Amino acid sequence: MPTSACVASGWEKGIVEKNVQDSRRRVWVEASKRRWGSLVELNAWLGTRCRELWLEIRHPEHRAFSVAEMLEHERAQLLPMTAAFDGYVDKQARVSSTCLVAVARNRYSVPRELAGQMVATQLYPARVKVVAGDRIVADHERLGDEGRTQYDWQHYVPLLQRKPGALRNGAPFADLPESLQRLRQALLREDGGDRVMAQVLAIVPTAGLEAVLVAVDLALEHAPPSGRISVEHVHNVLARLNAAPRPSNVVTSLQVSTPPLDDTARYDTLRQGLDSAQEVGHA
Repeated sequence: MPTSACVASGWEKGIVEKNVQDSRRRVWVEASKRRWGSLVELNAWLGTRCRELWLEIRHPEHRAFSVAEMLEHERAQLLPMTAAFDGYVDKQARVSSTCLVAVARNRYSVPRELAGQMVATQLYPARVKVVAGDRIVADHERLGDEGRTQYDWQHYVPLLQRKPGALRNGAPFADLPESLQRLRQALLREDGGDRVMAQVLAIVPTAGLEAVLVAVDLALEHAPPSGRISVEHVHNVLARLNAAPRPSNVVTSLQVSTPPLDDTARYDTLRQGLDSAQEVGHA
């Protein structure tokens, strides 16, 4: 929230900090009297309320103007922000054997191959990111409560090749997309359906989630008479989706010199020749 002019001398730093402290207290006392469904809802209200206060609070030096009006006067003198400030709390953490990492009293999943390794966690106001080496390996929405676990089911797909039964009661797979949920319900009614479902999910890392969801929807829509969907059905649909489109207009320089005739009597000629050949063979 804008307060007074920028600090020009060392002794002014305390004044700016006091103004910020008063502004925070003014906003948070009001916020504490309300109930919030999520951090996103709270942050949206905070942004709106701060801008409303800019219009109400008078500038400490130029009392004829509000803080918002002084901001508009000074905006022409402000330097452009080249990039948004990437502010987060960075900590090191070890990944558990169940592919989870603890961040701010909650747990978040990471890819299976990182189990037992040290990673860097980046805690943002609304996101939690996990970094291994120089790449982001997990990106979750931050949980607002404590003692909860946030899964990304794609982190556990490799485990299904050895333990396909985890699809039945495994917590990471409770939030599968709707198309995959319907396919799982259909397959798990059959013997060996969990293994088929594991094979379908194994396609996601290479083909992409969106493509697999479309393929599963089409496979369910055009299920065979037996009603059983196989991984070959999904592969077949993906192949058709990724196939190059056939040309609609083919231009050629070839010309037909003799137009074809509709002569069904030619079939009798072929049949007579076949009968003669059979008689020769019999003789």
